[in-house]
Amino acid sequence: MARRRHLSPEEADLWRTVARTARPLHSHPIHLPDPPAAAPEPPPLAHAKPRLSPFLLGEKHRKPERHDLAPTLPELLGQAPLRMDAGTHARMTRGKLQPEARIDLHGMTLGEAHPELIHFILNAHSAGLRLVLVITGKGKRRDDSGPIPQRMGALRHQVPHWLHLSPLGPAVLQVSEAHLKHGGGGAYYVYLRRR
Repeated sequence: MARRRHLSPEEADLWRTVARTARPLHSHPIHLPDPPAAAPEPPPLAHAKPRLSPFLLGEKHRKPERHDLAPTLPELLGQAPLRMDAGTHARMTRGKLQPEARIDLHGMTLGEAHPELIHFILNAHSAGLRLVLVITGKGKRRDDSGPIPQRMGALRHQVPHWLHLSPLGPAVLQVSEAHLKHGGGGAYYVYLRRR
């Protein structure tokens, strides 16, 4: 059953105006609903915060506000829980420990680098090595030479994820950014578990 539609205030006023001019056929009065009370006015809207801060003519340049949604890669690695000896970790991050092996993925595509990394880490783990260096490069330009264009920094962001996934995850104890003398932001220390 359809719901009954009520007259809007404008329609009720129009009906009353027409009903006053018409001659009734019956003597009983027609009952019209009372007009509803006027709705209270809504409070005035508050002005939204402007996207840009006010700028006065002649004012010096101010640094824009940064709105980082995700932490940077070094921050993420720094926030990871420490799963190795704190003293060894401190010596490693200061560059005092010498990596026992290294792999340079610099210039490889993601498809080429992933199997190379798996092969290298699993071989190093089976050989009983503890600290290895994975060089990815910092990646500030694009590589459009291949069939699929990709950012050169993709390796730098992808390698820590690969190191925590299977089959490498069970062999890796800790991943941290390398010291400046071993490559800085373009390389990672990978501390392996004991066999």
